[in-house]
Amino acid sequence: MSGDVVNLRQFRKRNARAEKEKQAEQNRISFGRTKAEKSLTEALNAKAAKALDQGRRQPAADRPDEAED
Repeated sequence: MSGDVVNLRQFRKRNARAEKEKQAEQNRISFGRTKAEKSLTEALNAKAAKALDQGRRQPAADRPDEAED
């Protein structure tokens, strides 16, 4: 009926290490890119934004309802 005895201090430290490792992995993915990869991503984002803006009926400057924002 009784479970295993667990040292809570060690358990917390183990969990903290695991969380730090997850964060480190995310940082490696996000920031560990070459300049070419970063510029490619930036170019793709710019192209997508341009394609989205081309589908608008009027430019944002001509719309009175969005000029206030």
